[in-house]
Parts: sequence; C-alpha cells; structure tokens
Amino acid sequence: MTDDMMNLRALVEKTPDADLLREMIGFAAHRLMELEVEGQTGAGYGEKSPERLAQRNGYRDRSWDP
Repeated sequence: MTDDMMNLRALVEKTPDADLLREMIGFAAHRLMELEVEGQTGAGYGEKSPERLAQRNGYRDRSWDP
C-alpha cells in the first residue's frame, strides 16, 4: 500500500493540474469524514433530531497533509 500511495503522490505532483486535483481529494476526504461523524451522532452538523446519539463538541480546522 505504501508503494501505491507513493505512486499516487508522484502522479499528482507531475500533473499540470496538481493543485486542482489536491483540492478535489481534500474536499472528498472532508466530506467522507463529515458523513462518518453524521453516522456516529445520528444527525448532521447543527441539526436537531430526536434520534441524535451524541453531541459534537465544536470544530477545528485541520491542515491537509497528503
């Protein structure tokens, strides 16, 4: 798997649209993490729901380190 990640990184860095691709991957990763949290809590961010299982304790920006 490490070789696959290194190959993907090399491919991304060599393309002329590397910044766009990096942003797209970052967006997809962020959305996947949001969906996971929504599944764990039983409701979306700021959403009131009687099925809510837990509370979110806020948000903090995280840097994207591919």
